[in-house]
Amino acid sequence: MRICIGSDHAGFDLKEAVKAHLLSLGHEVEDAGTHDPGASVDYPDYGNLVGSNVLAGLGDLGIVICGTGIGISIAANKVRGVRAALCTDPYMARMARAHNNANVLAMGGRVVGVGLALEIVDAFLTTPFEGGRHGLRVEKIESQI
Repeated sequence: MRICIGSDHAGFDLKEAVKAHLLSLGHEVEDAGTHDPGASVDYPDYGNLVGSNVLAGLGDLGIVICGTGIGISIAANKVRGVRAALCTDPYMARMARAHNNANVLAMGGRVVGVGLALEIVDAFLTTPFEGGRHGLRVEKIESQI
């Protein structure tokens, strides 16, 4: 699987840990940045870039990380067709995929530790969309944009 990933400076360390984990599992990773943890950058730029990259087919799914995950998830969701879900535990990640067909995972580098983040990522990547009544709900979301 090909994963697009991006973060601001506050999410840099977690992004790097997640990226290493993804590579160790054999996934391809498209890293949109930031690549300099010492430079303050704007999370909307990376949320937009990862969301746009996923929709352009540069990745099957995306992962975005900022300090809390809130701002970057809001930014990613501004990209038409992105369904970014802020998840703080594996259950939320499973439900985001199974019921909402989320295509971008958002996390907070100052909220979840590396071990928990990797569990969240694994749950997100391995859970299929259930479709059915959930598909109808996702269609409603998409039609409102």
